[in-house]
Amino acid sequence: MKTAEIRELSVQDLAERIEAQKAALNQMKINHSVSPIENSTTINKTRKDIARMLTILRQKQN
Repeated sequence: MKTAEIRELSVQDLAERIEAQKAALNQMKINHSVSPIENSTTINKTRKDIARMLTILRQKQN
């Protein structure tokens, strides 16, 4: 998800997306530990998306 798309979201939508992404990340990690994911870079991309969303959420709250 691009930064411009994230900035357009409201604070509440952003918080919901963060929770959904965190749940998806945890599920990916569990699946990867059981049987390796074909493209493991999706875990890194998801982690960075969460960090990007958290940063923008903090900026909007201040």
